[in-house]
Formats: sequence, C-alpha cells, structure tokens
Amino acid sequence: MSDNNTTKKPLKITETILRDAHQSLIATRMTTEQMLPIVDKMDKVGYHAVECWGGATFDASLRFLKEDPWDRLRKLRAGFKNTKLQMLFRGQNILGYRPYADDVVEYFVQKSIANGIDIIRIFDCLNDLRNLQTAVTATNKEGGHAQVALSYTLGDAYTLEYWTEMAKKVEDMGANSVCIKDMAGLLTPYKAEELIKAMKSTISIPIELHTHYTSGVASMTCLKAVEAGCDIIDTAISPFALGTSQPATEVMVETFKGTAYDTGLDQMLLKEIADYFRPMREEAIKSGLLNPKVLGVDIQTLLYQVPGGMLSNMVSQLKEQNAEDKYMEVLEEIPRVRKDLGEPPLVTPSSQIVGTQAVFNVLMGERYKVATKETKDVLLGKYGQTVKPFNPEVVDKVLGEDKKNAITCRYADLLEPELDKIEAEMKQWKQQDEDVLTYALFPQVATEFFKYRQAQQTKVDPAVADEKNKAYPV
Repeated sequence: MSDNNTTKKPLKITETILRDAHQSLIATRMTTEQMLPIVDKMDKVGYHAVECWGGATFDASLRFLKEDPWDRLRKLRAGFKNTKLQMLFRGQNILGYRPYADDVVEYFVQKSIANGIDIIRIFDCLNDLRNLQTAVTATNKEGGHAQVALSYTLGDAYTLEYWTEMAKKVEDMGANSVCIKDMAGLLTPYKAEELIKAMKSTISIPIELHTHYTSGVASMTCLKAVEAGCDIIDTAISPFALGTSQPATEVMVETFKGTAYDTGLDQMLLKEIADYFRPMREEAIKSGLLNPKVLGVDIQTLLYQVPGGMLSNMVSQLKEQNAEDKYMEVLEEIPRVRKDLGEPPLVTPSSQIVGTQAVFNVLMGERYKVATKETKDVLLGKYGQTVKPFNPEVVDKVLGEDKKNAITCRYADLLEPELDKIEAEMKQWKQQDEDVLTYALFPQVATEFFKYRQAQQTKVDPAVADEKNKAYPV
C-alpha cells in the first residue's frame, strides 16, 4: 500500500475532449470527421487515456449525427496507435436507460473491446454494486481494464466509512482501478484530500478523479486530491474546458510542472491541440450550440446538488409548460424528492427521474399526484437498492397495492437472456454483428439510422431528396 508522504509519482491525465467535454458543453454534437484530423497529434501527447466513447456519444451519434458509433470507434482506434482509449458504461444499463439481461451486457463489453476500447469505466446511478459485477467480470474476461466509478454525492448516508467500504468492495470485485465520479462538482478541495487519503489507506488499486467545473471548485479539488495521492485526473483541452465540463488540461499540466507530480506533457503540443479545437468552440457559440450559460459558475450546484445537465433539462421542461416562473420552487423540491426516493446520487438516469418528478410535483400543486413510470420503477426496486430507505408515505401513495411486488434481488436476475430475441427482431437490418447491440439499446433510433444507412448505400436518401424538392419547387 502506498505511503502518501514518501511515494510521489508523476500525475497521469485522462483527456475528455472526445467524450465528456463536448457532451457537457455542446450536447455531444462533435462529429467523427471533426475528431479525426487531430488524433495524430493527440496520440503524441502521452495521455494516460483518451475518453472517446460511451456515455451519451452512442445515442447522439445515431440520433443527431446519423453516424455509426462503432465506425467512429474503429476509426479512432486506427488513429490512436500509442494511447489507451476509454469509454463510459452505465453498468447493467450499458449506454441505455433500462437494465439489460446479462447476455447483452457481456456481448456489449466483448464488442467494445474487440473494436478498440482498452479501459471501461463502469458506474451505477445508485452505486448498487450488484449492477456492476457482470460488466466488471466481462471486461476482465476480455482482457480490458475494468474501472469502477463511484457516483459521488452528499447526504447523511455518504460518510467517509461509506466511501472507503465501497472502494474496498470495488477492489474485491475485481476492478483494476476506482474512479470518484463527481458529476455535479460537489467535491470540495479539503473534502477531496480527506477522501483520497482515506481511500489510499484502504485499497491498493489506482484512484482516478473525475469532476466537473460547474460549481467553480474543480481545479482546486484536483490539486488537493493529487497532493493526497490521487493517481489520475480527468481534464479537457482548454477550448472545451470549464463550465459544466472538466478543468483545463494545460492549466493542470502547468500547475504540477516542476513538482514531484510533473506530468511531463508538452505544452507546445497541447497548444496545437487547443488551436485545433478553438474555431470549433467559436462556431458552437455563434450557432447557439454552446450556450454561454453553461460556462459560468453555478453555485446552486452546491446548494441543491443538481448537476448542470439536469438543470438545463428542467428549464426546458418548465419552458414547454410555460411555467418558467416555477424554477426556484422546482429547485427546492428536488432535494425533497431525492430524500423520498432513498437519497440516490443524481446522475443519469436517477437525475432525470428525480428532476422530472419534482417538476410534476410543483406543476400539479400536489406532491406525487402524478408519478412517472420511472419513479414507480425506482420505488419497486427495478433500478437497484438505494442507500437509504424510501419514504413509506410516498411508497403508499405512488404504488398502493403494487408495493407488494417490490423487488429485493438484483433486477437483472429476473431477466431472461435477450440477445437471440433482439437479433430475430432486427435481422433485416443487420450488416455487422454490432448492429444487434445498437438495436438492443435504442430500437427506434437504430431503425431510423439503419433506414438512413440503407438509403445512403443506394444513394437515394428520401430526406435529402425531399429537401431538394422543397428548395427547388418544380
């Protein structure tokens, strides 16, 4: 086990520009074509890893960019000859929004690694380790690096003992490293120091810190974490750093220069990479894709523990209902709903579930008069076990008699293998093995994409032809 005072070693950097940085700032709209020209330079930096896949990139590629995410991964793999590629994986939910049977999880892991992923960062929105084990075991079996990310949050249940016990369990379950995933920027500098020291004295696998700048403390938090023994930090190249994204790579590299933690990364090379992405940022601001709002410090994050993405989601829900004046009411309702639902960390999909329910509670003028299907599923135990028990009054009101059907086992244990059924359903579209997984995660979006792909291959895209007719009326 490492001794914080004597063993000082160079800090490792995971670059997030190709995944979380553009997911956080421009709604995951960066195309593969925009990424590829800079890959060669990025490959020379000496990053610990480049996070480039998973999270929302899969859905966004299909839905908005009409790109095959597997094709993106293969192209990035071909370009990154010396750098490990990393993805974000939502445990039993994979990259989707529901729990999948184990055979789908295992096959997805197998194909991700076969197509070029080295490190799979696996998390669960409730930190229910039962929802992580299948993915961890599958990653190890395929020779990948399984990193378990613990979703960081605040609340009575989340003590130092909770985090160290979780870290120990993660190590015991076969993870190769652990990540503190601070999706809302809630981890403050001295808390980070305390947390890393406690974890370092409990486990011997590497510790990585992933945080967001939303609340304005992320760079300071990284500094204290590294001094306390954190091995790897996530950063984003400066044009897509700060705001709801990560601290800037160049700033963190400069911070540790000449110290025992010196990353050894070349600032001139990083500058060239930043120069490449800067026009993209300017373009995104001009087009309105990058909203200056997400670049500011949002102190409500620390007050209400609401991640940036959840805030924007909530604002658009209120806008649709012409109820923007209810913003503060909803913000105050969120912590109450979270408590009712067993105090889960607020990260996809629990953040959307809690946020939407809070909006309903305020708009209806009566709490839980309307409960979403997802709220019911949380209370039925379909998402897993929460750290605290649910509010019994809310359970009675929302579930009624249905509460006797609550699940206490791992939900995936109740699911029959799904792969064969899925394959049979979509076989007319299948052009590669991976298409089955694309369809498994997003059946409707995938079908639309497959139709588009087929049209492109026959060079008659109905949507494009239609647009042309509009532009040139006969």
